[in-house]
Formats: sequence, structure tokens, C-alpha cells
Amino acid sequence: MNSPALSITNLTKTFPQRAGHDGFLGSIRGLLPSKADGFIAVKNISFEIGAGEIVGLLGPNGAGKSTTVKMLTGILHPTAGQIRIHGLDPIKDRTANARQMGVIFGQRTQLWWDLPVIDSLDMLRRIYDVPEKTYRQNLDRFRHVLELDEFLNVPVRRLSLGQRVRSDLAAALLHDPRVIYLDEPTVGVDISARQRIRDFIRTLNREAGVTIVLTTHEMADVERLCERIVVIDRGQLHYDGSLEVLRQRLGSNRELVIDLHEPNRVLDLPEGATVIRTAETRTWIEFERHRLTAPQLIAHIQSQTDVADLSVREPEIEQVIHRLYEEAQSDEPNPVH
Repeated sequence: MNSPALSITNLTKTFPQRAGHDGFLGSIRGLLPSKADGFIAVKNISFEIGAGEIVGLLGPNGAGKSTTVKMLTGILHPTAGQIRIHGLDPIKDRTANARQMGVIFGQRTQLWWDLPVIDSLDMLRRIYDVPEKTYRQNLDRFRHVLELDEFLNVPVRRLSLGQRVRSDLAAALLHDPRVIYLDEPTVGVDISARQRIRDFIRTLNREAGVTIVLTTHEMADVERLCERIVVIDRGQLHYDGSLEVLRQRLGSNRELVIDLHEPNRVLDLPEGATVIRTAETRTWIEFERHRLTAPQLIAHIQSQTDVADLSVREPEIEQVIHRLYEEAQSDEPNPVH
């Protein structure tokens, strides 16, 4: 890892329970993890993110992701622990930290609802005191890469969701932040806009070395953008590591798609491999990665018949992450690396 852009040590956030709560909230108090009659949203988590990394911060609903991001951005005060963003404390160094970060929170915009996009961007330039030359250079780049020209003079309230997200990206990056927090940046966005946003994020990271923290339920975003994920469940760190390692650990089955010269050929398969369907000369075979390697299975088939073509498919990332969430719910969270 490069020198850390973000360093989080023993981070905890407890929301106090109001005294005298009756009714439904009072009845479930004993069921909630508590500390001094408070709800513990984040409990003693620690991790670092290197400068220039794109890291997916994942977890089921209510896991503590949003609370963690709000502490990283300085919106919420931690109950305990330490945060450093390029050496700055988000609370004590609030203004300096705001100048080095960009934020997108799902469907909540930082643009002025009744103003044209270009006027909002100009106001943000003044708020962040962005030099005129830098502003013009960045605006020209965003207009090209995010294709803003068609709606730059349109009031924000009249934009489609995809147009508004692209405008929010420009607004969040106008002042050249070193760290960007993206909370569900493609939620509800059409396929074309989603791909454009992903391409822009990759380009920004590659060319400018910007550190990106992505929280999302769109696993396709994670798979295409992140090599590393941090998973939080019930407020605790459950996994921090490579997406590929996680796939190998929890994605127990792989799929071999094989084209044969003989139609409807019945294959003798080794233990751990099962035909899941056939169509003419094509056969789909599921096999257990811990019992068989792809080369072993292919060699076994080639000893019986000629193979015209083949491909090996890894398990869908949604399945892998779902299994990780199930694992987190069945056991006490225990950080896995």
C-alpha cells in the first residue's frame, strides 16, 4: 500500500438513547447493542487506505457504512477513536479537510435546485476560492468527459437523474480534492450514464491519483472499479482485503462452458463436476474449485472428445458478497484479511 491517505484507528460511534422512551423504541431497547443506554452504530474499527486507492466500503443496510463515511467527512463526531485524512482531523481541521475532499451522497445534491448547473458551479468556485485558471481547466475537462454541455444552462430541478449525478460529480471535483467519497453514485441511473460515470471515476483515479471511497449496493460498480473492499457488518469490521481473494474463498463453484464438435455428447465427469445444462454442442458444467482445477477438468473432457471452444466463468460477485453477509450474520464479526 502507498502512504495512507486515510487512517482510521479504533473508530466508534454511539448514538445516545433518549431517556424515558416508551412504546416500540422502549420495547426493543434490550435487543440493541448498547453502551451507556446508547446504540452502537460503529464499534472499534481500524483500517487504512493508501493514496490513490479505490476501495469499496460495503455492508448490508444498517451495517454502519453511512455513519463511518459521515465521520470521515466530519459531519459526525466520533464517540471514540482517531481519524486522519492526509494527516488532518476531520473535526478539528474541518475547513482544511473540506478543501481536500469531494463528496456525493446518493440522490442528495449539493447544487442549487432552481439555478442552472453552470451558476451552481460558479458559486462553488467562489466558495472554495478556486483560481480562475484552475476552474476553467477543470470545467473544460468535465464538459468533455461528462458531456455536460447539453444541460449546463438547465436548472438543476429539470435534470434527469443521470444528468444530475454527472453535474454533482463535476461539483464535487471542481476544487481538485485529494479524497472523494462516493455514496451510491450510480443508483437509479440508466445503463449509458452508469458506464460514463464508471469510466470517469477510473480516469480520475488513474490520471490524478485521487483516493476514492465507494459505498454502494451496485456490485457491478464494485467489480469494475475496486480491487479491494472493506466490509462492515453490525458496526464491526468483517473483511478487509482483495476482492479476488474473497471470490476464491467464498465463490466455491466455477463454471466451464464448453463447445464440442459432437452434438448432445454425454460426458463422463469426475467427482466435483456436474452438468447443469446442454444445448446442441454446448455444455455448461459447474465444478468445485477446491476439488478440481479448470485445467484438470478440461484435460479429463479432452481425453473423451474433441473440444471446439471453451471458457471458464467465475461466480457472480453478487453471490460472493451475499455469502459474506450471511457469514457475518451467523458469526461474531471477526476481521478477515
